[in-house]
Amino acid sequence: MVEVTREVILDLIPLVLGGEASPASRALVEEYLKQHPDLAERVRILKSEGFAPIGPTELTPDLELKSLRRTKRLLGLQRWLFGLGIALTAVALSMRIEVRGGRIVESRFLLSEHPLELGIPLVVGLGFLIAYFVIRRRQRTSAR
Repeated sequence: MVEVTREVILDLIPLVLGGEASPASRALVEEYLKQHPDLAERVRILKSEGFAPIGPTELTPDLELKSLRRTKRLLGLQRWLFGLGIALTAVALSMRIEVRGGRIVESRFLLSEHPLELGIPLVVGLGFLIAYFVIRRRQRTSAR
């Protein structure tokens, strides 16, 4: 017969106290506790303190549907934030290129000529892109 170690019994005690152990496991733990009164005393203390293992939480039936709707809404918001962020940033970083005789003579960002008119879309566009990456990161970390 295989000898049962103390660690195995310690693993089974919460199941026995919670009423989730099989009759054979319960009998094994009770037999072990008869031979080891120090551990039996610890189990009695746990029972007297109202030990109750954490069981499964009650989930509402529509939780999966709510999660799906929330995820779809967040993905839609992500698409809009990314699209608007790219569009506004691209407009703000547009350039003027002068060509004479088939050669580029001068090129410069329009932001330097119109800082207020193009600075606002640049800041807003960067804000949209930051919001996109924040939502994206939250979705990745919450999935783990």
